[in-house]
Amino acid sequence: MSTANKFRDLKVWQKSMVFVTDIYKITQNFPKDERFGLTSQIRRSSVSVPSNIAEGFGRRLPKEFKHFLRISISSLFELQTQLEICKNIELIDPNIFEQYFENSREIERMLKSLITSIK
Repeated sequence: MSTANKFRDLKVWQKSMVFVTDIYKITQNFPKDERFGLTSQIRRSSVSVPSNIAEGFGRRLPKEFKHFLRISISSLFELQTQLEICKNIELIDPNIFEQYFENSREIERMLKSLITSIK
């Protein structure tokens, strides 16, 4: 499996945790009427990424770990879509969107690389 001893050792988990924190910070400024809409959905999607990395790591079977890493990627795709919606309806500035989108793409590449490395 991975050479990491704990899921917290995984760089992709660490980066996705920073990303979740950033997502929570930008969604704090969203309108109150989005609290149960986009705000909630974006936060759930972002939380799902490191959560599934950790859960998959805990399964200790390469096949299951890969499965949960793929779920993380799916959650990341959801999040990318939701961020684009936020940009389109002007909840976030296009420059902020680009920054967050690129951060999410880096996490995506890290996840894909980790999946490939698992035998």
